[in-house]
Amino acid sequence: MQADLAIVGGTVVTGSGANRADVLIHGDRIAEVAREIGDVRAENTIDAGGLLLMPGMVDTHVHLMDPGPTEREDFPTGSAAAAARGVTTIVEHTHAHPVRDVLELADKVAYLRGRSNVSFGLAAHVWPDRIDSLEETWRAGVAFFKVFTCTTHGVPGVEGEDLRRTFARVAAFGGTCLVHAEDETRTEEAERSLRAAGRADPSVLTEWRSREAELEAVRAVADLAVETGARLTIAHVSSPPVADAIVAARRRGADLAAEACPQYLLLREDEVLEHGALRKFTPPARNRSSEDADAMWRLLADGTLTHVATDHAPSTMAQKLDGDIWEAPFGLPGLDTTTRLLLDAAATGRLTWSDVVRRYAEEPAKRYGMWPAKGRLGQGADADLILVDPTASVRLRDEDVISKAGWTPFAGRTTTGDVVRVFLGGKEIARDGVPRDERTGRFLPGPGAGGGPNAELPND
Repeated sequence: MQADLAIVGGTVVTGSGANRADVLIHGDRIAEVAREIGDVRAENTIDAGGLLLMPGMVDTHVHLMDPGPTEREDFPTGSAAAAARGVTTIVEHTHAHPVRDVLELADKVAYLRGRSNVSFGLAAHVWPDRIDSLEETWRAGVAFFKVFTCTTHGVPGVEGEDLRRTFARVAAFGGTCLVHAEDETRTEEAERSLRAAGRADPSVLTEWRSREAELEAVRAVADLAVETGARLTIAHVSSPPVADAIVAARRRGADLAAEACPQYLLLREDEVLEHGALRKFTPPARNRSSEDADAMWRLLADGTLTHVATDHAPSTMAQKLDGDIWEAPFGLPGLDTTTRLLLDAAATGRLTWSDVVRRYAEEPAKRYGMWPAKGRLGQGADADLILVDPTASVRLRDEDVISKAGWTPFAGRTTTGDVVRVFLGGKEIARDGVPRDERTGRFLPGPGAGGGPNAELPND
């Protein structure tokens, strides 16, 4: 057999186990994964002894602000951060310059040619006055539709009959939605009351974006998932009660996935009192104790939380601290740290290595129609893979953040396990945390466009 690259002597990790195996790559695809490959002539060989081989991670909730106010983030920088940490595919949507129809999607695809270091899909936003055009946008190749149930980031909330109609239409043409679920009435009333009282202390965040507002909206979305048959994902599930509501809906027949983010696994609710706007994201952190965090990790390990995403929404520290808690932008950077945090969870026994692959590669790829090309380390898959040193010790530091944010809420933590080499389509795009920044990532049309997950639009 002829191969361009042979990676030998490593341990291949999939969602179902880990075994010593060699990997052959020909062109941009994996040609074979086997214990005994036999007589092979490879142009290049990598000795992966002592390393783990995993598929490149697939992050399906990323905001790179591009085009838009790119002083917070752009595609070249954000995708470089992804590449450095082993994320080879992202699904991006920006609130400041949203995709709402076919023309806006085409404009964005054209604009992003040559601007990404990793493969990328694009999501569209649902606008209440454009529900009738959703199918056309789905057929044009969006990965999913982002729905807010409350007005946030300047994106209008979709409520009541508009929400039901959205889900019914999406179900009819086989699309999928990622839903940010917080109740508009509760958040509006809380904000009005808190502002009237002259409150601008950091603790307003958890009163404004309350547990009750999130849970009420999730239950309403879950009911509509059962009623309409829509394929939905609840974004950034913050606490076990929200997960319980999702499980209850699944028992009633809902196709309802649950997205986990590291901030809801590791950060505590009271950190906002010390760090203020540097912990402003919504829903806010809900963990009040180590027991709360343990419960969330268990929900991720057992699959109640179906997959991991960063919700990477960076701002610089100066941007975060300019003004009071009301004026500061929502969001946290995440692409620089999430893979390391998950590898550490495997090293410390919260997850297994297979859990990391399942939750941050396989399941998101399956959920959004990119499987079996993406998220899989097997014959015929795209040659997107990472080499991991499971014993490497890493001190997370602000100065090592590649994102334009330049900081991380996880600074000061020491993690075990690190990505040492990253390949996209068989070509190395990062080594030892340093991205090549060659912008070879291509747009991946969503499943509604037809032709399967490998039917990429031309970049020239």
